[in-house]
Amino acid sequence: MKLSPIVVFFLIVEVLFGQIQDKVDFVHADVLIEPEPFENRINGSVTYQIDVIEDVGSIYLDAVDLDFSSVVLDGKKVDYNYNGRKITVNGKLKKDGTYFLSLDFVAQPKQTVYFLGWDDGVRNNEQVWTQGQGKYTSHWLPSFDDMMEKVEFDLAIKLKQNYTVISNGHLIKRDTLPDSKGYLWQFDMQEPMSSYLVGFAIGNYNKKTIESTSGVPVELYYKPTDFSKVEPTYRYTKRIFDFLETEIGVAYPWQNYKQVPVQDFLYAGMENTTCTIFSNQYVIDSTAFVDKNYVNVNAHELAHQWFGDLVTETSSENHWLHEGFATFYAYLAERDIFGDDYYYWHLLETANALQRFSGDDGGEALRNPNAGSLTFYEKGAWALVMLRDRIGEANFKKGIKNYLEEFAFKNVTIADFMKVMEKVSGVDLSNFEKTWLENPDFPYDEGILFLKKQNKSIKKYFEIKDKLREEPERSEKIVTRVWGNIKSNKLKENLLLNHGGKLSSEFLTNILKSEGLKVRQAVLLSQSSIPTALQTDIEVLLKDKSYTTVEVALYRLWTDFPENRNKYLDETNEITGFPNKNIRLLWLTLALVTQEYNPDDKALYFDELSEYTGAEHHFETRLLAFQYLKTIGGFTDVTLKNLVESCSHHVWHFKKSARKILEEFLRAEGNVARIKGLYPLLSQQEKQYLNKTLGE
Repeated sequence: MKLSPIVVFFLIVEVLFGQIQDKVDFVHADVLIEPEPFENRINGSVTYQIDVIEDVGSIYLDAVDLDFSSVVLDGKKVDYNYNGRKITVNGKLKKDGTYFLSLDFVAQPKQTVYFLGWDDGVRNNEQVWTQGQGKYTSHWLPSFDDMMEKVEFDLAIKLKQNYTVISNGHLIKRDTLPDSKGYLWQFDMQEPMSSYLVGFAIGNYNKKTIESTSGVPVELYYKPTDFSKVEPTYRYTKRIFDFLETEIGVAYPWQNYKQVPVQDFLYAGMENTTCTIFSNQYVIDSTAFVDKNYVNVNAHELAHQWFGDLVTETSSENHWLHEGFATFYAYLAERDIFGDDYYYWHLLETANALQRFSGDDGGEALRNPNAGSLTFYEKGAWALVMLRDRIGEANFKKGIKNYLEEFAFKNVTIADFMKVMEKVSGVDLSNFEKTWLENPDFPYDEGILFLKKQNKSIKKYFEIKDKLREEPERSEKIVTRVWGNIKSNKLKENLLLNHGGKLSSEFLTNILKSEGLKVRQAVLLSQSSIPTALQTDIEVLLKDKSYTTVEVALYRLWTDFPENRNKYLDETNEITGFPNKNIRLLWLTLALVTQEYNPDDKALYFDELSEYTGAEHHFETRLLAFQYLKTIGGFTDVTLKNLVESCSHHVWHFKKSARKILEEFLRAEGNVARIKGLYPLLSQQEKQYLNKTLGE
């Protein structure tokens, strides 16, 4: 195959890029952007200060599908080449010189910047937010996909609409622009960071500001309608901050810290420097806190401000230095809040998950750049647990402190970290590396031995488990004999979850009447169906302060005792549940299929359930609504249109689930014609997807 001259040119440039960029240092960036939300567009400009290490004839920036209107070097227009992914600026830059590169551009990003709620007709639902983790900031800002280039980014954001703007660093001013042209928000960073950590969020927010013991301001953002949820959502935030500063032994390295919940975020959270963006599904009330809270994510993203933001990996084979460390320190923060039992039992859960993942085909090494989240996060945290045990807590803490101080605002490899830990401890860690970093399998036996040694309730659990394995016919006697002496609720929960189905109703009744919320929940979850002898006690759980318990109890009672369905529905009519409305959606579905229940209100129930498929709702809510409507065969033209729209959603796992539901729907007779009837209402992108799905 013969290549065109222009293709050859860009291939040569690609090869030379790494060498060229080593000769310059991008020190500072003044960024001005103006989001145009209704057009999904960003108008922007950036000026980089560049210090030259050696003479060069060109420099480059990563820039994906941007439209450049001006490229100026030291006040003069310069030649440049642009291939849609990188812009190469031609110009002689002399050693020891300082230059300024300015670029004006327009971006219409297909990813990384998300404009939500601007066309759904719901007021104050509008948001714009970024998610640049990895190497995606270049989709809206000429920058660096390579984590090795660290720059002090100062953002100014111009916005016509009167919404709150949050970004990296300290807000130094908010000006009203003349002639009612909007507002200018200016932020100042004081230290450099990798480009993927640049971020911003825009929306209808209020904030509460607290302060760490060390004096760092922490801004907690929330929608005005969520005022009552601020405390449970951000519960323990100051304690987490203070704990991590003390435990890590290095002061928080930035000037302030912010946390912002957004709609339809791709992940649980993202540690943009000083500005964590997280899913609004963690904006909860006190009842939800019992089963699903922000504590772990809160601590994880804050720990990243040191591990990832301050000290950054050189490449993906060193990803353990980010995710394993953030996961480990989040577990320690939870231990500080919830106690030793919580910590060690959580480690047992992750050890079991890693053991299952390894299976017959083996798992993944922590040095594998293509490893998945379970490996980088959970196996990574385990590696640090075992490293601390191997070299001792004092050496471990001293090593972490030395590591962060030596490589502050720099990039590192695993070898760099291990060298520091060996130097501090005087221990040869080569065997540790082979076992925990290079071995694809999870060292399960070593992990369990550690847990038995550290935690009495886990040791007792395995002793009971062995007895139950040897004498399964004596399950009741074995469990009842030890139950009264068990002090650990986690041990009780796990015994019930694993063996509750073999225990008598009499014994379980006593537990339901005397034990705490999570132990009662474990009784319910252990039953495939509810015995008549437990009916009355399970009915009481409909009033438990746990949305998980209420959801499961409602469904099981409705299924197993049909004569009481009206009663159960009446008792739970006013409960919404988690932010994804889990209980309300279940309730609407059960109310619809319970023939005798409020027949005059069926249309209202159906309309409400269908309405939750709309784009203004969170994708978790929409997915539940789609699944329930599929179960009862309740798709209308409106919900089908919403389903088709969901097949192009930016959250890939929601998109994947929506596509699967649509494909199953299309298999039924007559449904292809129904979908084709929607074509006049669909966007061009939606039509193209359907044509591809239908093979047309």
